[in-house]
Amino acid sequence: MYRLSFIIILFLMMTSLWAQSPHGNDLKINCNQCHNPSGWELDIYLMRFNHDKTDFRLEGAHTQTDCKACHETLVFKEAPNQCASCHNDIHSMSVGNDCVQCHTTKTWIVDNIPEIHEENGFPLIGAHGSLSCNECHTAETSIRFDRIGNDCISCHKKDYDASQSPNHTELGFSTDCIECHNPLGTGWDSENINHNFFPLTQGHDIQDCKQCHKTNNYSDASPECISCHQTDFNSTSNPNHSSVGFSTDCVSCHTTNPGWTPANINHDFFPLTLGHNIQDCTQCHKTASYADASPECVNCHQTDYDNTQNPIHRDTGFSTECVSCHTTNPGWTPANINHDFFPLTLGHDIQDCTQCHTTNSYADVTPECVNCHQTNYSNTNNPNHSTNGFSTDCVSCHTTNPGWTPATINHDFFPLTLGHAIQDCNQCHTTNNYADASPECVSCHQTDYNNTNNPNHSTNGFSTDCVSCHTINPGWTPATINHDFFPLTLGHDIQDCKQCHTTSNYADASPECVSCHQTNYDNTTNPNHLAAHFPTDCVACHTTNPNWTPAQFDHDAQYFPIYSGKHRQGQAWNDCVECHTNPNDYADYSCFKCHRQTEMDDKHQNMTGYAYVSSVCLQCHPDGTKP
Repeated sequence: MYRLSFIIILFLMMTSLWAQSPHGNDLKINCNQCHNPSGWELDIYLMRFNHDKTDFRLEGAHTQTDCKACHETLVFKEAPNQCASCHNDIHSMSVGNDCVQCHTTKTWIVDNIPEIHEENGFPLIGAHGSLSCNECHTAETSIRFDRIGNDCISCHKKDYDASQSPNHTELGFSTDCIECHNPLGTGWDSENINHNFFPLTQGHDIQDCKQCHKTNNYSDASPECISCHQTDFNSTSNPNHSSVGFSTDCVSCHTTNPGWTPANINHDFFPLTLGHNIQDCTQCHKTASYADASPECVNCHQTDYDNTQNPIHRDTGFSTECVSCHTTNPGWTPANINHDFFPLTLGHDIQDCTQCHTTNSYADVTPECVNCHQTNYSNTNNPNHSTNGFSTDCVSCHTTNPGWTPATINHDFFPLTLGHAIQDCNQCHTTNNYADASPECVSCHQTDYNNTNNPNHSTNGFSTDCVSCHTINPGWTPATINHDFFPLTLGHDIQDCKQCHTTSNYADASPECVSCHQTNYDNTTNPNHLAAHFPTDCVACHTTNPNWTPAQFDHDAQYFPIYSGKHRQGQAWNDCVECHTNPNDYADYSCFKCHRQTEMDDKHQNMTGYAYVSSVCLQCHPDGTKP
């Protein structure tokens, strides 16, 4: 019985050893999905392993491949999935190692070469479509396809160098062949030369390039008309282009039609319309040089100007610029004098020019009002303009209506509103000269200022500029003192001015805190401000709240950082007396309760100006850090 049990245990142990998978620990499927009970041989048609769920899907010829062709070891995970791992690169790495760029899993035959070429930026069109691969991809084997570049010159350098008609090299032609040659063609025809910078049309439709390109360098030819047509320009006599100074830019008058016709002179700078519609050019161009003719009216019409009598243009100083009044209609009519600089409206709507233009020179008349209206100004008595110094510029008060009404004095410089809405001008203008009245308040209100007792403006030094406190309402109310220079808020919200203004002169009150709060400063004992030499500028620590609270003493910003940095409370000190050793004078301080002389002398032995004195420490260490 014991022997039988041993045999069973030994059989189970051997079975366990035989059951270990030779395919590695990553394969988790049952053996019967690939093997059958009759043996370990594989039947690919009975195998139920789904290869599509792996990183390498079996397609095309790969479905007929023996598993061991790819899985050379029994550990399937070790099989590579790159094409070059299984397939020898017969192209010598000239096209990369990714076979699927050109081949499929069905066959090695490549039937989409044109598409592949187009994807790589060089479509096989025109003559390139009938070439064999080896005519461009030349190598020691016919299956090696080294990259040769997509530029024309990569293959056609010899063609470029050998070209003679014209010589491409000597003439500096572009090496980009498609600039002149048709890539869809089957030869080197030059029908595709891009001559758009100088269109070869009509009279320029020349087949023989040498008619314009006379040197061996095609880039020497100039697009300027005269470079080819100097002889034509010199020989033209109707009119003589050379002698009359015509432009050598032929296109300014001519098209490119053969025979130079039709020709059209661009006379837009001086339109030949109406009375200027002259067919005989010599009527204006009287010299041999057409460039001499001036566009100024008087150049042709001086005689017309001199002989005009109604009115006489010459004697009255009319402008020789005819278009200022006339159009180009024949007969000089209609004529319209542009009087916009002085509109003839209302009282100025005068038909008889001599009422204003009293001399023979129309240019002598000035637009100043007093030129015509001096008598009106001098004789006016209500008010008397002359004695009161009124302006002689009538429009400052009057319109151009006949009778000088309505008249409005522009008093905007001193608005006559509220308490100043006075109808009797003499209340302010007390002299015969209206210009003497001053806009200063005290010029009218000196008596009011002197007699005011609540408060006494004079003795208190109040400003004589009434509007600094008063409006222009009658009765001087409401009055508001502008105390913005010292805001009366919180603890300063005092209704009794005499609490601060203790003298008869309000201007004597100082905005300095100590001027009112010296007693508060002297009597403060917690801490003693006087003994500690605290500043007398109360706002350095206090707000204007009553009772001086809250108070904030900023030791770090005003003196020395003790709440930040290396000297912050809790690490360097616990009580003020540790630094302020004199409790009766906080202005006195010492650094040497913590910084011993031996240590300081040792650290500063090479420092110029060092002294074991607290004030010297502060000079170099104002913020408590190393200088």
